[in-house]
Amino acid sequence: MKSEALSDYVEQHAFSIITKEKKKYLTYEGIQDSFVYILKEGIVKTSLISKDGREFNLEYINRLDIVSLLRDEYSQFTNAPFNIRVESEVAVLYKIDRVQFWKDVNSKPELQAHVKDYYRMRLLKAIKRMQQMLMNGKIGAVCTHLYTLYELFGVPVENGHKIDFIVTNEEIARFCGVTSASSVNRMLQQLKAAGAIDIEERYIVIRNLALIQENIIL
Repeated sequence: MKSEALSDYVEQHAFSIITKEKKKYLTYEGIQDSFVYILKEGIVKTSLISKDGREFNLEYINRLDIVSLLRDEYSQFTNAPFNIRVESEVAVLYKIDRVQFWKDVNSKPELQAHVKDYYRMRLLKAIKRMQQMLMNGKIGAVCTHLYTLYELFGVPVENGHKIDFIVTNEEIARFCGVTSASSVNRMLQQLKAAGAIDIEERYIVIRNLALIQENIIL
């Protein structure tokens, strides 16, 4: 999704900027907040907590983007729809009063179009992810997530692409609906044995992207 309108918006205003360290939470699901946050630098992760206490990861965000566009634009406070946690060493974010943000959205056609695209893309991602998880099975879900990591963090290296971001088996499990980190480890070992990936100093290196894609029903 193009972010020129969002980039222009933050550059034209002197918004407050906050810095959060790794593993610190920006918002918690269900807790009231009165701000909209836009990621400036770093990596954050959104997630939900089930009634039995299990965490389900939604997505990583690693570029200029809205990370907490909350519903109910007319209220000063609203409940956060998900958790937002910092995954990089630090993350830098713009902190914007949510009432003012919505006034700006309603008065700026370009920003309004960006917000509409934001909602549309989130809906399309949710539908696509549900399809992949239901149709691909567990190994397919893991491969789908590996492909997403490749798109977000992949950098070319000799004989492949390195996922330039350390992600644990437990985190992968939480993205894929897999019950345990050990199950993810077994699937990663299968992919390693097939020549699809390597693990080097805790980083995943994709050696054969086609083998990853073979396990994904697109």
